[in-house]
Amino acid sequence: MNFNIITLGCKVNQYESQNMSDLLTNNGYSQSGDKNRADVTIINTCTVTAVSDAKNRKIIRKVRRNNPNGIVVLTGCMPQAFPDRTSDFEDCDIVLGNKHRASLIKKLDEFKLTYSKIIDIEPHDNKDAEYENLSVTGFDGHTRAFIKIEDGCNRFCSYCIIPYSRGRVRSKKPDDLRREIQNVANNGYKEVVLVGINLSAYGQGENFDLADAVDICCETEGIERVRLGSFEPEMMYDSLIKRFSKQPKFCPQFHLSLQSGCDATLKRMRRQYDTEEYMRIVDDLREHFDNSSITTDIMVGFAGETESEFEQSLSFAKKVGFSKIHVFPYSRRKGTLADKMENHIDSKTKDIRSKRMIEAAEELRRGFLNNQIGRVESVLVERLRDGGYYEGYTMNYTPVHILTDKEITGEVANVKLTKAFDDYCEGELV
Repeated sequence: MNFNIITLGCKVNQYESQNMSDLLTNNGYSQSGDKNRADVTIINTCTVTAVSDAKNRKIIRKVRRNNPNGIVVLTGCMPQAFPDRTSDFEDCDIVLGNKHRASLIKKLDEFKLTYSKIIDIEPHDNKDAEYENLSVTGFDGHTRAFIKIEDGCNRFCSYCIIPYSRGRVRSKKPDDLRREIQNVANNGYKEVVLVGINLSAYGQGENFDLADAVDICCETEGIERVRLGSFEPEMMYDSLIKRFSKQPKFCPQFHLSLQSGCDATLKRMRRQYDTEEYMRIVDDLREHFDNSSITTDIMVGFAGETESEFEQSLSFAKKVGFSKIHVFPYSRRKGTLADKMENHIDSKTKDIRSKRMIEAAEELRRGFLNNQIGRVESVLVERLRDGGYYEGYTMNYTPVHILTDKEITGEVANVKLTKAFDDYCEGELV
């Protein structure tokens, strides 16, 4: 039988989809040559916003139309967060929560015996929960491998449903990480990206931390770069930053989630830091890493956000000088505290604020890229594009286009950055 996997959402979901792909392949299934049709289609969902759920439902309907006789498997955060919303499962044959991906083959075999719907969603046991020790040996279609080392979140921000769909913080054991990274390196991957639901909480309650995970990766023969995925400001201590800086393989690109640059808004969001602490962390990172890149997420139009609060957030973003900002409007989410708040912002105001924040983000982005001109940076070359140029990324995740007759896909090359455009630099091999 053949299969397709449709992945929505974050890098953690991508990792988990890769694990399921490996599991299927190792048990005799093959990738479908048709992206719309397969004997088995797995939909790995995201539920971070109500918009995400609407997209999930649309994809489920489309998959069933294209595969009337195929097996449709639903998994990921949506069924885990809303197990009683059975109308979402009508077109699905197997529904698995976030704790039972390892049972995928068993559930497929069970379904094929009776063709009766299977729903297996176990609530998170948040007292003595163990980390689901998935692993991968590579990452299909990528020159870097995303490695999940943490799951769950203890923070309960007022707008977020994720603690309900992911449970509390759990971490991959260092020995398990060491084995996984070595397998990835043995398969030719030169860069790994450590990811988690709340990555900075890695090792919370244990005798290890995020710096230990970075050290393990950097010490693995064959790995030339180690990068962090998105992480939260809390637990980003100065001692941790100092340990990162001692590793020459560590990439100075930090996606440090902000959400708002206004302290009053952050308090309503139940974020566990203020702008002063955030700025201190940014300053520490820049002190320890030359030419670092600080990127972030900023939400506009959160419940009760006044015009003055938005202006504070906009001003703070400019003060930090981010190299890139993901701007998005607040989306109400049933089941969260924020949904019950007063003074929700209308769509028109959100749109206006989004445009203003995006304009500021684009200006900051251009300034960052212009500052890269003239530098010689190592670039991990990912692919040859149709335009005849190679595309890759520097250590601080600046995208670079390179014109050359050499075959350099998958190589780490020294490149002099010569021109800057809206969202990338152009460079030449040194």
